[in-house]
Amino acid sequence: MQIYEELQARGLIAQVTNEEEVRDLINNGKATFYIGYDCTADSLTAGHFMTLVLMKRLQMAGNQPIALIGGGTTTVGDPSGRTDMRKMLTMEDIDHNAACFKKQMERFIEFGPGKAQMLNNAQWLLKLNYIELLREVGACFSVNNMLRADCYKQRMEKGLSFLEFNYMIMQSYDFYYMFQHHGCNMQFGGNDQWSNMLGGTELIRRKLGKDAQVLTIPLLTDSQGNKMGKTAGNAVWLDPNKTSPFDFYQYWRNVEDADVMKCLRMLTFLPLEELEEMAKWEGSQLNQAKEILAFQLTAMVHGEEEAAKAQEGARALFGAGKNTANMPTTTLSASDLTNGAITILDLLVKAGLAASKGEARRLVQQGGVSANEEKVADIGASFDEEQLKAGVVIRKGKKVFHKVIL
Repeated sequence: MQIYEELQARGLIAQVTNEEEVRDLINNGKATFYIGYDCTADSLTAGHFMTLVLMKRLQMAGNQPIALIGGGTTTVGDPSGRTDMRKMLTMEDIDHNAACFKKQMERFIEFGPGKAQMLNNAQWLLKLNYIELLREVGACFSVNNMLRADCYKQRMEKGLSFLEFNYMIMQSYDFYYMFQHHGCNMQFGGNDQWSNMLGGTELIRRKLGKDAQVLTIPLLTDSQGNKMGKTAGNAVWLDPNKTSPFDFYQYWRNVEDADVMKCLRMLTFLPLEELEEMAKWEGSQLNQAKEILAFQLTAMVHGEEEAAKAQEGARALFGAGKNTANMPTTTLSASDLTNGAITILDLLVKAGLAASKGEARRLVQQGGVSANEEKVADIGASFDEEQLKAGVVIRKGKKVFHKVIL
């Protein structure tokens, strides 16, 4: 089975511009393709997993990835999937975030001459002359067609700024520029980017009289159609300082039964034959499948040693012994205490289990917090030095555990 057929079998192809041409390019290692990443945070998330894994699969098949950092486009903000305008970042923020992205991407793809490249569209977008862009590129776009694009429809009700309206033109220009200067003949991205990506192929056709190709992948959603990669409303980050390897493991270990096989097919490199056998598993065997999924993905992001520790910690914690050795832990200092104690609300915030004291208060009032296996019902509950030195295990909901020590 060649790579295009494998992508189909794994459910990783949503739409293509010219299937015969796309199949020929990637099956024969002739694709120089790009995937874009706007630098809106200092870490990639589990939501980026699909594209990272796709780059790895295609590089293994002999194709050359370009990881395009949106140093220019991030200053504008992509309206796709948004009902509000994105926060504008400084160039210093964007450069810092780009450097963080590359470190994380290096776990998936190999950079170097003849291998993967990392480019930053600030290199060409920030040099553009506005009048020249209007004359040379603006004339190639129909406003009527742009307004019909899905990426703009959601924003029309609340108001679409002219700043954001230009995003499709900027993304299209990226493809046009890299087609000419880096031999980039394909673009890959999420299914919600289809309209923006077609803009690039149309610009290349109208300006250069040549064809370029596009392939989109489905968004990673659960069985209810919700985007995966968030827990309790927060993103699941690839940075271990933002989401610990244990919590990362636990996120995937806790996927719904209906989603585990889809995630195994799309996100892991386990052979399809093995997955076909696993698809027959039922009942308690699905828990084994979830462990395999969680271990495979945690190992990809954090390494096998951290994945093994997370798996061991989860098994010990949820088994009979309740071993807390590998549990995520926050260490407090005396300065974190007031009169030798700390309240449950402050403790939840310090441990990163709540973003604010208001959120912490709601968690307690709703009965979602336990300390050392006893439910906390009083928002004024506190813990003294003696208790903290022994260690306090906080449980949020059913499956989020965190240890706090002094």
